[in-house]
Amino acid sequence: MRIIFILLLALNFLLAADYPEAPSYMSTSSLGNDDFEKEFTNQKEANIIDPLSGYNTIMTTINDKFYEYLLKPTAQGYASIVPENTRTGISNFFDNLLFPIRFVNNLLQLKFQNSVDELERFVINSTIGVVGFVDVAYDSFNLKAHDEDFGQTLGFYGVGSGFHVVLPLFGSSNLRDIAGIFTDAWINPLNYITARDVNLLKNSEQSLYVTGFYTINRTSLRIEEYDNFKKDAIELYPYLRSFYEARRTKLISE
Repeated sequence: MRIIFILLLALNFLLAADYPEAPSYMSTSSLGNDDFEKEFTNQKEANIIDPLSGYNTIMTTINDKFYEYLLKPTAQGYASIVPENTRTGISNFFDNLLFPIRFVNNLLQLKFQNSVDELERFVINSTIGVVGFVDVAYDSFNLKAHDEDFGQTLGFYGVGSGFHVVLPLFGSSNLRDIAGIFTDAWINPLNYITARDVNLLKNSEQSLYVTGFYTINRTSLRIEEYDNFKKDAIELYPYLRSFYEARRTKLISE
């Protein structure tokens, strides 16, 4: 059982750059179909740097099988037991807990109003919203979350993406976003880091189990998303690579 949670931790390592996103290949909601077709074409023309294409293709297949045969069935079994409203509340709780990542990166990108919104959301949801289980900030005050991570922050300051890399279990990434993952990990409350003075969790094992639970709960709310997305792919790896790079470019430009 511990092995499964270790794999889930690796899958979400960072939690930090989907942060509030599950594996990047499952995060398809930020581009509509029409937008994606346009961005997909642009990315093909942009000649994505991909010296590791052979490795990336193999790792994409491994990640896909991991999702299909382990993560997806686990999430489906969990969803059959836990009501959707409860799972949504748990997701809200974790999103609220991950506030520092959004707050700091909005601040670093000089998006001061977004940072204020994030602070207000955290205070409202942590109090009126019962420690974050209810997103009162959005439901009652129309305060939306502003998802930003350190990879986007680096992009904001003109750092290029570097070459494309598919991480084991985590999915598509690139050199810039990998650097962002490790940086965001330091402010991710779900990570236990020995060198960090403040930790919510007492040890790495607790961090492991909490992260595994977070991953399963989050996946249970978007099981069909990845399946619907990849059914249009003729070749899975190039499709996911182009989508990922297009999506990250779009997020950085916003």
